[in-house]
Amino acid sequence: MWYVFFSVICSVSVAVIIKLAKGRGYKYLHLIVWNYPVAALATYLLLMPQVGQVIWSELPWDLYLPLAVLLPTIFLCIAYAIQYSGIVKTEVAQRLSLFIPLLAAFFIFKEHIGTTKLIGIGVGILAILFSIGWNKKGQKVPTKAWGYPLAVFLGMGIIDVLFKKVALYQGVPYSFSMFVVFVGAMVLSFLFLAYKLLKRHEQLKLGSLFWGILLGLFNFGNILFYMKAHRALPDSPSIVFTGMNIGVILLGAVIGVVFFKERLSFYNKIGIGLAMISVLIIAYL
Repeated sequence: MWYVFFSVICSVSVAVIIKLAKGRGYKYLHLIVWNYPVAALATYLLLMPQVGQVIWSELPWDLYLPLAVLLPTIFLCIAYAIQYSGIVKTEVAQRLSLFIPLLAAFFIFKEHIGTTKLIGIGVGILAILFSIGWNKKGQKVPTKAWGYPLAVFLGMGIIDVLFKKVALYQGVPYSFSMFVVFVGAMVLSFLFLAYKLLKRHEQLKLGSLFWGILLGLFNFGNILFYMKAHRALPDSPSIVFTGMNIGVILLGAVIGVVFFKERLSFYNKIGIGLAMISVLIIAYL
């Protein structure tokens, strides 16, 4: 369970780094651009994928390309969700995206999902509504306050389904697939940056390199420790899954409220409680 603990810390740290960097005037895209070279390099050095021993034309590019596009795009959505909705609601939306792969398992992979797990999905949907769809004191909620968390919810769910398909692909090791996806995301991110610099005349600050490297290390660490946790507990994926999601929701809530003074409404607190209940129902009942 130590791997789960470290993965939780890395996942929440990504949100904290984005929020701190934004407070110091750094652009989200600039951080994300430097994040992916670091993640790709870390994958190459630590996981050592055998790049020269594959047939590139036979790779599952129908999985690699969507992932390469979605990863930086949803990363931007996460950054904006943190800005407009806070760390707590963004982490809840990100973690509850697990319900999309569950639905995919039922409709696409033809796995049996019992009544209890369907109830858990229903509780999760209620948790989403309570967590990111309401504001206190009857104030009108700006579209951005729920739009970006919704994009995070949908995008992260789709990414998870695609990664599951990549994991099932037996032609190349998973570490190689991760390397290719990170490199693809890096290329797209640099294209985004070039557009901003040339067309929008944005200024690239040197400090964004530091924050981007930090972001990339924690982003890679999140994936690395999550993979190690599943390898350490191959017969107990529900333990890893539950510990990761509940850990991120709880730690994200503590960090957001205590250190960033984010205020939760009564509905938000109900949403966090329902999120934990739904994950427990799906994993253990």
